[in-house]
Amino acid sequence: MKKFSIISVLIAFACVMLFAGCENANQEKVNVRMEISKQSTLEKILKSGELRVGFESGYMPFEMTDKNGKFVGLDMDMAREMAKALGVKFVPVNTGWDGIIPALLSDKYDIIMGGMTVTQKRNLKVNFANPYIVIGQTAIVSKSLKGKVRSYKDLNNPKYTVVSRLGSTGEQAIKRYMPKAKYRAFQGQAEAAMVVVQGKADAFIYDLPFCSKFYAKQGASKIMFLDQPFTYEPLAWAIKRGDPDFLNWLNNFLTQVKNDGRYAKSYHKWFNTTGWFDQINK
Repeated sequence: MKKFSIISVLIAFACVMLFAGCENANQEKVNVRMEISKQSTLEKILKSGELRVGFESGYMPFEMTDKNGKFVGLDMDMAREMAKALGVKFVPVNTGWDGIIPALLSDKYDIIMGGMTVTQKRNLKVNFANPYIVIGQTAIVSKSLKGKVRSYKDLNNPKYTVVSRLGSTGEQAIKRYMPKAKYRAFQGQAEAAMVVVQGKADAFIYDLPFCSKFYAKQGASKIMFLDQPFTYEPLAWAIKRGDPDFLNWLNNFLTQVKNDGRYAKSYHKWFNTTGWFDQINK
């Protein structure tokens, strides 16, 4: 009888210790989750009262500078709506494209909202929210090549000089689809596109939205527009890796603005109208 009593006590003690261990393990998990939340960029934004947004001005119609020095465009509209939803101040940080990811990782700003294409290479360095728009690469071609160049495939020839912006997906597309062509890189997309207008290059490869607006501004006297995208490129906002709270907030914000009319209103203004052209600083 005593043996059974001792065994019962030992079993009860073991159960108590087991439950205590489980409780401690659960508490440790809770503590880890709380610590991760404290480290979230979202918490830092709320504490600082500022949403610092990184981008490179000049990418029509996503981020541009108007004649009053104000940053405007689809991304800028969404950034201001985002800051409003967070109850903080919108702080634009205009930076060079080639260093835009390193600057995010070194905490120069909280998020990149600059028409960035989601690529697997970039995804190794940053996390992306859900895509807010899908675009692709198109070509602005010299009018002198009418009848000779009907497709991007025709540009894959060593007799042609093709240009794009340094470090862009346009540059990647040229290297992948037109490796035989001569390639020249430029710091800015507008500068690269103008080289074709000036007759110093045969074609410019870049995103559909920019090319369509550039063609609308320049007219058809000197250039042709091959407007059928030949790549699939989702654009998304980028943040530091390992921040599930901020990523969750961003995806929920995007769902909200996509369904309450705010995104549609901004998209219509920047993509379907041209009245803002004259307001942009050239």
